Amino acid sequence: MNKTLLNVQNLVASIDQKTIIKNFNLEIKENEVHVIMGPNGCGKSTLSKVLAGHPAYTIIDGSIRFNEKDLLDLSPEIRSHEGLFLAFQYPIEIPGVTNYDFLRIAYNEKQKYLQKDALDPLEFMELSQTLLEKLKMKNEFLNRNLNEGFSGGEKKRNEILQMLLLSPKLVILDEIDSGLDIDALKIICENINSNLPPNSSLLVITHYPKILTYLNPSSVHIMMDGKIIKTGNLELIDHLENEGYQYFK
Repeated sequence: MNKTLLNVQNLVASIDQKTIIKNFNLEIKENEVHVIMGPNGCGKSTLSKVLAGHPAYTIIDGSIRFNEKDLLDLSPEIRSHEGLFLAFQYPIEIPGVTNYDFLRIAYNEKQKYLQKDALDPLEFMELSQTLLEKLKMKNEFLNRNLNEGFSGGEKKRNEILQMLLLSPKLVILDEIDSGLDIDALKIICENINSNLPPNSSLLVITHYPKILTYLNPSSVHIMMDGKIIKTGNLELIDHLENEGYQYFK
């Protein structure tokens, strides 16, 4: 029996004194793929930021257990080291910092946290080149400043490159399909499916059912007004496409 990886109980969260997440409940076990869909403003992206530890959000009530630890007691950095990974919808640009330096520092910081050996520059280059080939990305990609001048597809592939390097336990994809063409979406999903570490899980936040063509969700959740109102399988997507979110009200 797979153990519970993430357990959110009666979560209430706000930003700027406005409550966005309202009595939210979700349980994700190892080796599962969960999809959350909902209209704009229902709290999907807020949920991802709360899980990642964004300081702008206030937890009013509820609990979050991640990998048998109290997630709310952990800083964003420790959450990452413990195996929580958030792929952003709009990754930020960091001028003056090369992609290579950023990735190597992130990788070695996690190695240090896990009390494992860091990789020297040559060792890390060898590892990163192997992953670049899987993602069909060119080596010179590493020498560019982080996300600066990247196309939408390049930014998303770079997020997945980070994911492959950090080997997380829970990957949160916050509308990572936004702005991708069909070929890029297929490549990214194939690499997610084939390279997720054993016993890890996916939480996919999306507006577009197309991504589900490449992923095999264990559960599909419909979120409205800050909480999940319906959980089921891919049949929910059929209702959504035919009748819209009005069907679930």
